[in-house]
Amino acid sequence: MSAARPALSLVFPVWDEERNLGPLIDAALAVAPQLAADFELIVVDDGSRDGSAALLDARRRADARVRVLTHEANTGYGAALRTGLRAARGDLVFFSDADLQFDLAELEALLALAGHCDIVAGYRAPRRDPWLRRVLAFGWGSCVRLLFGLPVRDIDCAFKVFHRRVLEAIPIASIGAFVNTEILVRAESLGFRIRQVPVSHRPRRHGHQSGARPRVILRALLELATLYRELRRPPAGARAPAPQ
Repeated sequence: MSAARPALSLVFPVWDEERNLGPLIDAALAVAPQLAADFELIVVDDGSRDGSAALLDARRRADARVRVLTHEANTGYGAALRTGLRAARGDLVFFSDADLQFDLAELEALLALAGHCDIVAGYRAPRRDPWLRRVLAFGWGSCVRLLFGLPVRDIDCAFKVFHRRVLEAIPIASIGAFVNTEILVRAESLGFRIRQVPVSHRPRRHGHQSGARPRVILRALLELATLYRELRRPPAGARAPAPQ
């Protein structure tokens, strides 16, 4: 007989976050018991080169609620997040980043709305990132709204809660930074309801951000074009409209 499904899964993709992991896991293990009687914490190590793997192994051994999934090589943010979301067993699935820029205590506000929608998406108010990242985010959000009509103000905010039915209904193809956009666009196209809530945001203190690198941006643009073509393609077997 399979184990009972936990009420809540918390998923964190990780790449070279050794200095952040201890405080992150401590915060998650402090907050989650106040929000759900049964929960699991999933950390996906995407081929870290620092001491993240050893630290995660020690935490996994110390607490059975901590699950660690490992990519032998760095495959990308989207691939790591996909691995965690697919492995999550909770009725509700939350994900965030491991950079300590969010206050996990604010997850309570998202869960309070989860009974009224399918996805609760946080938006950073205000966003505490360098100006270049904010400019790129504005351009990216404008492009996504133009192409897909997605009514989300902070698409890439890594503070979201999903009902399990959403993740079971959509494929996730992105292996890079496009993954947030892909999930939301696919979910919205299937009629899933999205609610938005402001969340606080802190400057990153340790580690390095990778989202503004040219290679990351190029991959996101390629994946954006691929999804746009896919969703514009008529369903298999659909007939072209008859000539007038």
